[in-house]
Amino acid sequence: MTGYVESLTDPSYSGQILVFTYPLIGNYGVSPKETWESTKIHATGVVTSTASESFAKWLQDQNVPLMTGVDTRALTKYLRSKGTMLVKGSSGDIPFVSIPKPISYNTQFKKTIILVDCGMKMNILRELMKLPFQIKRVPRDYDYSQEDFAGVFLSNGPGDPADYTETIAILKKVFKKNIPVMGICLGSQIMGLAAEAKTYKLKFGHRGHNQPVQMDDGKCFITSQNHGYAVDEKTLPSDWYVNFRNLNDSSVEGVAHKTKPFFSVQFHPESHPGPTDTRWLFDHFLKLLNS
Repeated sequence: MTGYVESLTDPSYSGQILVFTYPLIGNYGVSPKETWESTKIHATGVVTSTASESFAKWLQDQNVPLMTGVDTRALTKYLRSKGTMLVKGSSGDIPFVSIPKPISYNTQFKKTIILVDCGMKMNILRELMKLPFQIKRVPRDYDYSQEDFAGVFLSNGPGDPADYTETIAILKKVFKKNIPVMGICLGSQIMGLAAEAKTYKLKFGHRGHNQPVQMDDGKCFITSQNHGYAVDEKTLPSDWYVNFRNLNDSSVEGVAHKTKPFFSVQFHPESHPGPTDTRWLFDHFLKLLNS
């Protein structure tokens, strides 16, 4: 019902077709471009029951196919039982999405956070820019390990986390330092792989704005999620632990180091769309940066 603009402009949806369960999509039009999660629609196609004229026009302008007149609730039930499915003629390959060269923000500050862009949602950058740090946004394969920085942030992005070999190798070098590292979504999986854990593909994946998670201290939160892979808890090294867990299937929703300032979450604390229950995690990252 809401959040369709943010979802479609999220680079994590590259190479995927979105099925919107709510029967009418586009009921409040298309929001201004400065609120988008990137500069364009990244989804390959859209399936809805009914679409507003302005929404259909937006997709047409972006050259994105739209199918309407579909019982999307019945289709959603089918996907829930069969799992994520390939479209006929698709190889299932999903392209990397990243910037071509580094960009700096908040340049009035001296200390720097490295933001590794693997297909970043813009609201992550908006949240990080609220912190009193310069933000250096770098491509997924950019080696920043020998630079001067106060912390590292790994973004969300599309595809299989195991394919991000350069990103993982660079992060392994950073893990040898005692510098705060935070990851979101794909960034969480990359942190798990850099810690020598393994990841696996979920049958259904977690999509939507109402996914329940539980923190290791027992507190529960409703979160926004979009991922098809997870860290395999059985392969997590003994000096790491699961800090969040999905309450629907008990899968890993985040990992953290027991002694070093490294932590991640599989969901989206920056929301946009979705609930803002876990935005406090950016404050937690700030505390680590200042400690």
